[in-house]
Amino acid sequence: MKTYTLLIIILLAISGSLSASEPYNEKYRPQYHFSPRDGWVGDPSGLIHYQGKYHMYWWGKVVSDDLVHYQQLTDGTRRDNMQGASDNIAYFTGSVAIDKKNDSGFGENAFIAAYTSYEKDTKKQAQSISYSLDGTVFHWWDRNPVIDLWSTEFRDPTIFYHEPSQRWVMVVAMALQKKVRFYTSENLKDWQFASEFGPSGDSEKSWECPDLFQLPVDGDPNDMKWVLLVSINWAQEQYFVGDFDGKEFRLLDGHSTEPLLVDKGLDYYASRTFRNYDDEPVPTVGLGWVATWDYAPQQPTEWGKGFWSIPREMALKTYPEGIRLTQTPVPQLQSLRQKETSCSYSLPVGAKPLQKFKPTENVYEMDVTFRTDKPNTFGLNLCVGGGRKVVVSYDTQSRNLTIDRTHCADVEIPKFSRMTHARVEPVGNELRMHIFVDKSSIEIFCNDGKDVFTLQTFPAETQTGIETFALRPGTAMSFKAWPLQSIW
Repeated sequence: MKTYTLLIIILLAISGSLSASEPYNEKYRPQYHFSPRDGWVGDPSGLIHYQGKYHMYWWGKVVSDDLVHYQQLTDGTRRDNMQGASDNIAYFTGSVAIDKKNDSGFGENAFIAAYTSYEKDTKKQAQSISYSLDGTVFHWWDRNPVIDLWSTEFRDPTIFYHEPSQRWVMVVAMALQKKVRFYTSENLKDWQFASEFGPSGDSEKSWECPDLFQLPVDGDPNDMKWVLLVSINWAQEQYFVGDFDGKEFRLLDGHSTEPLLVDKGLDYYASRTFRNYDDEPVPTVGLGWVATWDYAPQQPTEWGKGFWSIPREMALKTYPEGIRLTQTPVPQLQSLRQKETSCSYSLPVGAKPLQKFKPTENVYEMDVTFRTDKPNTFGLNLCVGGGRKVVVSYDTQSRNLTIDRTHCADVEIPKFSRMTHARVEPVGNELRMHIFVDKSSIEIFCNDGKDVFTLQTFPAETQTGIETFALRPGTAMSFKAWPLQSIW
């Protein structure tokens, strides 16, 4: 009887394990990007590094030890995880901080969430706070909101502690005015207006989801600058480089008057950087929402809607045209690499299958370098199959990189058939493209992350082909490639 009972327990355990893994095998499900078990995931709403873990919120919560593997602790039902407000309040995008000195009075090392509280009846957007002692369940402060301008376009606060001024800072967007406002506080409850920035750069439609963080220039800890990042026009992100004294952000002298885009692809928005609340330094890492509002609700995914980008290390580097933001994939992702394939050859004219590397699924990484010293138009076709593909094309004379996904998805998605392009300068007569292909997306980091392109794809499971193409002979190419293990 005991043996029989034990057998049943073992079978149930195996069955439970199998069924637990099934939800991560659905069509289009990313295999090394974070996506929730089910439901909607939107803007990253509180990225912190604390007690050796990376904590991420969308008012559901997920944690990670290594920024590669994820443990989802709660679902995305904000009402369950953010407790205490009336049913008239919805929780919009925000951020999280650790109150290490108990400035707020909620408790030492309390998790403080600052977010936009949206009144469903009036459409008003104000800034409110909740606190948590376990980092998972948050409690509404009964004197909310903490900042209220009686505006319907005032949202997405980022909070952090500014050590030189010994004050908390809140950065929040006046969306349709295309401005960012800065507030300061000693206790996270009482906030004073300090200054505002904008409009500047791209100020066509809207500004949202501001973030402000500090980086060394060219790795020099004695030359620190601040990066102000805002999401624009419900579709892209731009950034500004300058100085911040705890109250006011000022652009660097000679700052570009043209918009500086964080990502030049089609689907990268509302990104945030991780704030470090441990004593040991960690690299500044950001990640964003891989989607665009034009078609985000129509994504053809049965398991839910939305996923986040791979985490990216942020840096500032000096170029002839000025200081620019760079993004590179976190090196921890290399732990997912399987057998390496490498090859070098001269590109044949026309479209030809890539030599040697033939993945069986769209879960892989490629590091490709093309010589640009001979005039040519060349590139890669990705997700090839069934007459569909994504075209990544480079013209050495115009130095224009074009990505065409107008005929890639195996399902009709309204407003999805789009192209993007940007000028990408070669380095030493070479164009390097570090490419990450997952079940429903592609991320391309050009020339060590100076130019980044992120896009959704939604190809069929059989669209796993890779082709090279060239208009003329003579272009040398070399690459390394790896199938990647699923994180699930």
